[in-house]
Amino acid sequence: MYSDSTAPYDQGLLDVGDGNHIHWEVSGNPEGRPALVVHGGPGSGSSPRSRRFFDPEAYRLVLFDQRGCGRSTPHASDPAADMGVNTTAHLIADMERLREHLGIDRWLLYGGSWGSTLILAYAEAYPERVTEIVIAAVTTTRRSETAWLYEGVGRFFPEAHERFRAGVGGAEDLVGAYAARMNHPDPAVRERAAADWCAWEDAVLSTEGKGTPYTDRVDDVRLGFVRICSHYFAHGAWLEEGALIRDAHRLAGIPGVLIHGRLDMGGPLDTAWELARAWPDAELHVVGNAGHLGGDETARLILTALDGFAMGVPPARAKP
Repeated sequence: MYSDSTAPYDQGLLDVGDGNHIHWEVSGNPEGRPALVVHGGPGSGSSPRSRRFFDPEAYRLVLFDQRGCGRSTPHASDPAADMGVNTTAHLIADMERLREHLGIDRWLLYGGSWGSTLILAYAEAYPERVTEIVIAAVTTTRRSETAWLYEGVGRFFPEAHERFRAGVGGAEDLVGAYAARMNHPDPAVRERAAADWCAWEDAVLSTEGKGTPYTDRVDDVRLGFVRICSHYFAHGAWLEEGALIRDAHRLAGIPGVLIHGRLDMGGPLDTAWELARAWPDAELHVVGNAGHLGGDETARLILTALDGFAMGVPPARAKP
């Protein structure tokens, strides 16, 4: 692992229109290989911990906060923030505007979970701008994947799922009902819904033994995260069902490394498997003892991929 304490040498707020400004920062070597970290959530915000996977001598590393979270403005925790201008298409356009602003021709993309969905959507829209892709915890935010995360996996956690359902009065459309509550005028209703949502997310991860990372988010961070998550998932991320896997042929010529835990309860392995079969230049690594948050072996594989790309070494292109 590399240090995650290296201070950025450049940062700012980029006006991306619609009253939104996204926060970005650059660290590492100004002359290094450009790379962009695409954070998860949606709505989690960027983390300096991402820097530990990148050799600061080899990479010019860009971190940014997607609309409505982190240090971007306005923050989604503010009820006045217009979620109508926070969609997948807006985020793709923001990434492209950021690339142009920083004077980068092409860049490597790294991320996981929701970040993998956004990476794939951007890369399929702008394949000529992407050099390589590294994804840990593959998702494509199909409606079927969302249905599993908020309904299907409940069979493994029936007590927690009953509480999650009770939080919106047993509504048939759980995600839509939570999205509506996160736009309720009463702050107490929004806070309760955010707490219930995060408790469910933690229940799904409870077998991984890594605490309560969602419940640990507090105040505006938690409110913004849940408002954005429920907004995106209630709309199927504005993506045609299965489109990212269907259009993976657009990634031909882009080397990719996919890393997925076999024990990922929130995002089962079949999505990563299907993507690897549809993407001609993808190499899939299945980590037998890892879940959604990964572990030592996941980290080792990420480091190996990123160090290899820094040295110009392509992956082995092993097929599943």
